[in-house]
Amino acid sequence: MRASAAAKINLALIVGPALPDGKHEVVTVYQRIGIADRIELTQSSALLVEGFDADTLVRGALDALAQRAGVEPHWHVRIEKRLPIAAGIGGGSSDAAAAIRLGNATLEHPLADDELRDLAAGCGADVPFFLTDGPQLGTGDGSELAPLDLPQDFWVLLVVPRGVEKPSTASVYAEFDHRDGSAGFDARRAALLDALQRVRRPRDLAALPPNDLASSPIADDLRERGAFRADVTGAGPAVYGLFHHRRHAQAAQRALKGAGDSWLAVPAWYG
Repeated sequence: MRASAAAKINLALIVGPALPDGKHEVVTVYQRIGIADRIELTQSSALLVEGFDADTLVRGALDALAQRAGVEPHWHVRIEKRLPIAAGIGGGSSDAAAAIRLGNATLEHPLADDELRDLAAGCGADVPFFLTDGPQLGTGDGSELAPLDLPQDFWVLLVVPRGVEKPSTASVYAEFDHRDGSAGFDARRAALLDALQRVRRPRDLAALPPNDLASSPIADDLRERGAFRADVTGAGPAVYGLFHHRRHAQAAQRALKGAGDSWLAVPAWYG
């Protein structure tokens, strides 16, 4: 069996104080985009994950699925990695979610959807999103989801800056805490929720507040070249720009060729 494992961008990411478990409270807008890894899963004598040596999420997710279902993890998984790694676009989480779906489909007694979402939340805060369809509002640590009715008729230019090494997500949050980044969280959360209520057209997404964790001069470059919204996704370093027209996105892609690797995509509802 095969499945695609699409990337996501955070159309907004508001971060608050640390929760009792050490994770941070967030309010984020998840949007899937149409670039993806490919996951192939077959039944096997033992759990084997190939194709991406740095994987831990897929293996951990399938171990958790097997334990929850009361079976041995007898799966062979091949990951065809097409997405940039450690870029803030959820590639590993999406791979894990795709593997969970495929593995569950092989079970004699598959887990119910709510059980899968609970299992996914234990694998990583972004993983449950990839088991849902359409854009979602993520709260709590990001794993508590509510569907959003957002426009999907725009183009996305994703840029991963060249020569920029992403610090660990833990260090990004540590720096956020060091600068007391959670101050004013309630006001920023209210501003995000209010802006979401007013979204009718793609250009209305420009009113969403900026990413609390990271910024990039490439976002300014994208706006100068016609993006109606541009920001860092997740903890970075990937930056996205949203465009009304493909030709403008393509022109920006050509102009920023020297800034890093880039992908042109459209919103994706599932996958």
